[in-house]
Amino acid sequence: MTETQVTWLTQDAFDRLKTELDELIANRPVIAAEINARREEGDLKENGGYHAAREEQGQQEGRIRQLQELLRTAHVGTSPTSANEAAPGTVLTIRYDDDDTEKVLLGSREEGSHGDLQVISPNSPLGAALLGAKAGEDRSYPLPDGGSMKVTLVEIQPYTG
Repeated sequence: MTETQVTWLTQDAFDRLKTELDELIANRPVIAAEINARREEGDLKENGGYHAAREEQGQQEGRIRQLQELLRTAHVGTSPTSANEAAPGTVLTIRYDDDDTEKVLLGSREEGSHGDLQVISPNSPLGAALLGAKAGEDRSYPLPDGGSMKVTLVEIQPYTG
């Protein structure tokens, strides 16, 4: 049995994604009409317009399913106004073992898709390791090669969009 993953979204991001979903659903008849028009042009084996329309339909249906699932499992709220521990909706400054530092948003990729911050999912190994951490704490997370990496949480700020 798999656990449903909840995605944290601000109300603005939820509304933006809902609008995109509604537009994609409203566009279904347009794509279907395009496919029918291309089908009537003749031989489907060599009909590039038909195949392009079918491919576009497949991509749109995939995005519709993705958005429906995302919105179904979304936890909608506002960004935290203060942040004393790493939680979805916070901007984290982290320092790696090699002293490189990086600022990341702990949240959904959809949430941060319009900003310049790298987004770390709370479900990723790094995000899961940082959840609940306070400034100054060291955490380790597993790497794909079986090793692990230590990071230090330097600073926590609320995400302001």
